[in-house]
Amino acid sequence: MTPPDALLRATINRLVARVGEGVADAAVGVAVAVQDAPERIRQEWDLFQEEVKAEAERLQNETTPPTSQSSQSETGSPEDSLQDRIDRLRARVADLDNRLEEHT
Repeated sequence: MTPPDALLRATINRLVARVGEGVADAAVGVAVAVQDAPERIRQEWDLFQEEVKAEAERLQNETTPPTSQSSQSETGSPEDSLQDRIDRLRARVADLDNRLEEHT
């Protein structure tokens, strides 16, 4: 084999080896992700169910109609529940997000 041929073959061999390692690493990563996916989905489902239950309880316990957002401060009054304050903050974030989208 001539030196240029050997260099070309060596280059091709090394490229194939590196690509093969990359594919193998990616396959391992996918295998781990697929293995963890059912547990992650279960955790997310459990969390979602807890959030729904908490929201249902909040709605059941809500005795006073909500006041307008403009008449309350960000933190709300001391008698406001934590969930009410969180809901108001989420609404403000959503409003700001909508405003940003309108300007872009």
